[in-house]
Amino acid sequence: MSMRAVEIARPGGPEVLRATTRPRPEPRHGEVVIDVAYAGVNRPDALQRAGLYAPPPEASDLPGLEVAGHVAAVGPGVTEWAVGDAVCALTPGGGYSEAVATPARHCLPVPRGMDLKEAACLPETFFTVWSNVFMRGGLKGGERFLVHGGSSGIGTTAIQLARHFGARVFATAGSAEKCAACQRLGAERAINYREADFVEVLRAEGGADLILDMVGGDYVARNLKALADDGRLVQIAFLQGPKMELNLAPLMMRRLTLTGSTLRPQSIAAKAAIADELRAHVWPLLDAGRIGPVMDSTYPLAEAAAAHARMESSAHIGKIVLQIG
Repeated sequence: MSMRAVEIARPGGPEVLRATTRPRPEPRHGEVVIDVAYAGVNRPDALQRAGLYAPPPEASDLPGLEVAGHVAAVGPGVTEWAVGDAVCALTPGGGYSEAVATPARHCLPVPRGMDLKEAACLPETFFTVWSNVFMRGGLKGGERFLVHGGSSGIGTTAIQLARHFGARVFATAGSAEKCAACQRLGAERAINYREADFVEVLRAEGGADLILDMVGGDYVARNLKALADDGRLVQIAFLQGPKMELNLAPLMMRRLTLTGSTLRPQSIAAKAAIADELRAHVWPLLDAGRIGPVMDSTYPLAEAAAAHARMESSAHIGKIVLQIG
């Protein structure tokens, strides 16, 4: 049986995304197949489209790392889900399609009171933020936390979670509108990076205990300057490039920590452990409506190229999704 999908015709800009048909996936051991209602659009999708982020071995070559929909089939060894269950899920790829296979342990229930469109915005950003800000970065209540790109999907998630768990939250963004959105979500101060120097702002506050950065380039050295002694910098992307000249002396003299991660290449077990933490610590907040995704726009699957163009314009606030089912 075939299904509709969007594939990457060749490395390039949004225009290389094209409609196609593919065979429906079958679940392997430990997997479920999900009939996709909505798929989230994320920066890693654009990097894969540009030829800069290859899928892991055995993963679908189709873009799409998070979906929401209903379980259509369960593979051998799966006991936690049944056909018909409403789920959102992290996928190894393949989300831009009518059906996708993913490990059952990477699925989470659709939170109470939330529709499938909203649920499709959760997995990639919440897995990324929780694993990097809390598991890797060790953010604690009372600490000063800075997130760059505060109006992005990652940023809006990080602001809400950090604020809920008691941190003092600072964010950077590129316009007054985006800064206002960050403050509505709980940022103590939103810094328009076109008008103010985040290093000066954070140093005046005593320095950041933790910074989450996806910019890279010359931001790395500036981030180290903005950290308090014993502060931590967690790198999750490099929008300005991965290479820079860096003086490591402050790292040693001020006992700073520079770390980072990417989510997609991690093992099934590692991502399942993140899912377990989310289920225990974050899903009750979503169920209660105390936090939630910030929605920007919705595009039909056939207009995936337009969705990518909007994301890469950086005009959006929050998440962009594709409607599929």
